Amino acid sequence: MKKIILEIEGMTCSACSNGLERYLKKQKGIQTVSVNLVMANASVEYDETILEQKQIEEFIKEAGFESKGLFKEIKIEEKSKKEKVKFFIFLGLAVLLMYISMGHMVGLPIWHILDMHKNPIPYTMVLFLLTSSFVLYGFDILKNGYKNLIHKTPNMDTLVSIGVLSGLGYSIYSMVRIMKGEVSYVENLYFESSAIIIFFLKLGRYIDGISKDKTKEALQKLVKITPSEATIKKDGKERKVTLDEIQKEDILISRAGEKIAVDGEIVLGKAHLDESFLTGESKPVSKKVGEKVLAGSINYDGYLEYKAERIGKESTISEIVKLVMEASNTKAPIAKIADTVSGYFVPIVILIAIVAFLGYLLLGHSIATAMNVLVSVLVVACPCSLGLATPLAIVVSEGLCAENGILVKKSEILENAQKINTMVFDKTGTLTYGTLKIAHIIKKEEQEETKLLQLVGSIEKQGTHPIAKAFVNELEERQIPLLPVEDYKEISGYGVKGKIEEIEILLGNAKMLAKYEIENPYEEEEKNLSKQGNSIVYVVANQKVIALIGVNDKIRENAKEVIEILNKNKIETIMLTGDNKQSAEKIAKEIGINNVIANVVPAEKVKVIERLKKENKFVMMCGDGINDSPALAGADIGVSVNSGTDIAMDSSDVILTRNDLYCIINLIHISKKTIRNIKQNLFWAFFYNVLMIPIAIGFLKPMGIEINPMIASMAMVISSFTVILNALRLRRIKVK
Repeated sequence: MKKIILEIEGMTCSACSNGLERYLKKQKGIQTVSVNLVMANASVEYDETILEQKQIEEFIKEAGFESKGLFKEIKIEEKSKKEKVKFFIFLGLAVLLMYISMGHMVGLPIWHILDMHKNPIPYTMVLFLLTSSFVLYGFDILKNGYKNLIHKTPNMDTLVSIGVLSGLGYSIYSMVRIMKGEVSYVENLYFESSAIIIFFLKLGRYIDGISKDKTKEALQKLVKITPSEATIKKDGKERKVTLDEIQKEDILISRAGEKIAVDGEIVLGKAHLDESFLTGESKPVSKKVGEKVLAGSINYDGYLEYKAERIGKESTISEIVKLVMEASNTKAPIAKIADTVSGYFVPIVILIAIVAFLGYLLLGHSIATAMNVLVSVLVVACPCSLGLATPLAIVVSEGLCAENGILVKKSEILENAQKINTMVFDKTGTLTYGTLKIAHIIKKEEQEETKLLQLVGSIEKQGTHPIAKAFVNELEERQIPLLPVEDYKEISGYGVKGKIEEIEILLGNAKMLAKYEIENPYEEEEKNLSKQGNSIVYVVANQKVIALIGVNDKIRENAKEVIEILNKNKIETIMLTGDNKQSAEKIAKEIGINNVIANVVPAEKVKVIERLKKENKFVMMCGDGINDSPALAGADIGVSVNSGTDIAMDSSDVILTRNDLYCIINLIHISKKTIRNIKQNLFWAFFYNVLMIPIAIGFLKPMGIEINPMIASMAMVISSFTVILNALRLRRIKVK
């Protein structure tokens, strides 16, 4: 299966996106489709043995839209001067048209030549010419509406097109009758209604475009983090190049004040780098030869030469943007409800309008009156606000999350995070920093400490667990050289093993000793070290325990505060760790977790998560994304605390790039606000249509309440504008 994201042109409402989505899903070889109205793209997963990209683009064309190829960038363009000038010209024409056609109703002076009663023919011709200019202005709307009707995917443009062309056609018919001397038809002209409907729709699109761009601003900030060019060093010479010209293994130069262009490794120099855009750490980080640098980091004070490793779309920041983009192309369950309703809404509205039109004729009303009702119903019921209600709120919130170091992989997470009632934490590297230090070494006297650390550190150098770093750092501090290791292997949940100088070395916990049936001479010592909060590492050489090492970790700065907030909100907190019970309980007691499940291997962690879910608990699991991957995948929501360098490979639903547990509180807070906002949007969108359609039909005429097509078009814009403003309020959510 292959997955691509295509840029789509021609979508104007949720009926468009839903119609395209349904059409593509019917095609053989297409597995899944998600069309995003706000981002104007479609995520398509398909069988590449059956289909090619060109064929999918043909399907899109058949559905009445146009594919602009692979989605390459988030486009936020300033409205062109020409577009603005055109808009204001038509604003002036709209005012003139309204003045000529309706000025007499409010006592405004009218030129004699344009008096509808004294000179009906010039009056009619001027209205016709002015309206014709609006038809040209909105020709794209009319064309799109017709195309979508032909392709059986009627949308908002279809409703407007039918309404506008119906009113226009009847007005032209009346104009012909006026030309023949039947001046009474001057009362049956709807030229101004057709024109103003188009103008208000264009106004709505203009506002909508600006609003959609605002929802993308957070993502655009991520894109702009990396510089547009860099300095490359080749054959002793320096030259400026664009990012596209950089190849892997190229040597790049960064001076004080410049940004790192691509992910790489320092080969010369040292400096302090600002990585706050990714880690949230405001204090510059010291970097030296052999250490990694991330694209977008700012060089504060040094000269660096670094080797390009991850370029273009492989860079960390590109992966972040890609993840956020993919998340925006998934749909939350609440969005699917609106999509389903919108999919049936347009055909139902067309049917209601036709029935109302025929009903008025059967009741003896004039064609003009029936036409007024037909156009009003079609225009006032446009489902634009309904289509914008969910996607705008979701994209705004995803951008807000990304800005604050929370990468959400699926939109449904934003809906589900506010439901959690059980929060499960791993210990090492999650509730603690994972920067362990060797605190105690218990060994036989004949075993030299330096040699012992050399054996242990050489094997641990091959691993990724936070405990391994404690030994590697110790060797670096003591300047103890590493030894070559053979047959290295990780034993999940128990430890690691390898061979050095023909010595079989095993490193791990007490469960490892039991697994290999090795006698444990240090049971009492282990209990004492565990009570002091140490993690335990047994050192076994050739099936014999030669040492017991205790390592200590530091609790994350805000872990206690996060647990307090979760407990206050009646969310059960659980520590789930492979570490020993005494060490785990000591940490748990310090930060306020009452429920501790210790001494569990990764496979057992999954079983614990499954048991909790069977108890009807909605579980969020937070781990370091390495050994916790199975449990993270098994939880309702998996959250990993990640350094940001292996984002693409992470198996969790949410990644905290800032390594800050408070992001969990922020995620829950944003989720609650987002769902509340979506429900408000959907309520007002549904309420608007439920209220306005009966008014447009004329059910409230006995009470003196009625609307005409112009008022209907204005109401349509106001409803969309209300939803847009409400969704944009999410940008003001305060997070810590």
